[in-house]
Amino acid sequence: MSPATITEIKTTLAGERNTFDCELLTRNQGEAVVIYRMPHDVQLEDVLLRKHTVSLGYFWEERPYNVYHWVDQLRDTVALYFNIADRTRISERTIEWRDLAVDVLVTPDGRCRVLDEDELPADIDAPLRRYIDAARADLCRDPLSSLTEYDKLTRSLIDRE
Repeated sequence: MSPATITEIKTTLAGERNTFDCELLTRNQGEAVVIYRMPHDVQLEDVLLRKHTVSLGYFWEERPYNVYHWVDQLRDTVALYFNIADRTRISERTIEWRDLAVDVLVTPDGRCRVLDEDELPADIDAPLRRYIDAARADLCRDPLSSLTEYDKLTRSLIDRE
């Protein structure tokens, strides 16, 4: 039986839409997990995602972020990549979310790096800026706990495959 697919639809603050066809691992009310395998090497900051790196995307309607957990062929964490987001909606066929530009990269050594804050519009409204700042602070509060949490979740999902 072929894996179920779902379309991820990301909309940026500027209104640009990007779509990605993903393999659906699991979906429950208000949450979903998708999987993607890197077709080639990708460099992000100082993190090299080698060809065949597995990316598990975790999405929730009620959280101010989604996260991609990148693992190597030995199932070891390469990095966590959090997208601060809102307006996440998960249906049978789609995962739609708004990318709020700011990302948080967490590596196995516990480093937490905030990326792309310079992409926020200068005239962003104050409540949205507070939402982004609160999510960023929460994600950087205890990066080692995040690494442990997603390592456990990912291993349980991959072991089911």
